[in-house]
Amino acid sequence: MGEFLLFLSKLLPLALYPLGLTSLLLIFAIANFWSRPRRAAVALVLALTVLIISASNLMAEALLYSLERQNPPLVNPPRASAIVVLGGSTYPPTPPRQGPEVNEAGDRILYAARLYREGRAPKVILSGGRIAWKGGGQAEAIDMQTLMATMGVPTEAVILEPDSLNTYENARNVRELLQRSGIRGKLLLVTSASHMPRAKAIFLKQGMTVIPAPTDFLVETQRPKKQFQEQLLDLLPDSLALDRTTRALKEYVGWAIYRLRGWL
Repeated sequence: MGEFLLFLSKLLPLALYPLGLTSLLLIFAIANFWSRPRRAAVALVLALTVLIISASNLMAEALLYSLERQNPPLVNPPRASAIVVLGGSTYPPTPPRQGPEVNEAGDRILYAARLYREGRAPKVILSGGRIAWKGGGQAEAIDMQTLMATMGVPTEAVILEPDSLNTYENARNVRELLQRSGIRGKLLLVTSASHMPRAKAIFLKQGMTVIPAPTDFLVETQRPKKQFQEQLLDLLPDSLALDRTTRALKEYVGWAIYRLRGWL
């Protein structure tokens, strides 16, 4: 039952994201093309509008910035009892890969290793499993440990939490791990800046004291004014912008679902 609910939690929100919503509108338009051409025309216009707006860099940056600005980067990170790193930043070591590799959110691992090397905490908790029907493989926590070892983080300083499959389980399992390990005090919570608002709220709900240590910022706040050519390109559909808009919407949809379930 739990695995089925997990599958639904990944499937149903797809209809709310730009590509899924556009697809549904196009299907509706095709189904009504001959019998109700006006309805079909409206659906086509809506589908095109959704796609153009969500695939523009202006929309992507606006949505991401609304999330990233809530937790600015730490200028002088304080000491804590442990550094908690959330999963979602690696590819498993399946052929032809010769080992685990990082994806765009790989900054989480790099930043956590840096915080440890700077002496910000004596322990690093790596939290993340893998969904069996999404390729499976070893837990992401193990992949993160392998990568962090290459950056000078010793195995004895790492605590693995390899069973969580979403952010709520990250927080719940880390809380239980802390109780078993006797670790008390503040935690440096490392995750992507756009994911931090939801992650922080869930950890606080679980009764932990966290210091947000965001990384993987995608929106630049200090840069020269954009030239006309760049401003024009920002208005045109772009696949990367579509992906980033979807990433931001995923956080807002996730916030709403978690709120309904009482996890926030």
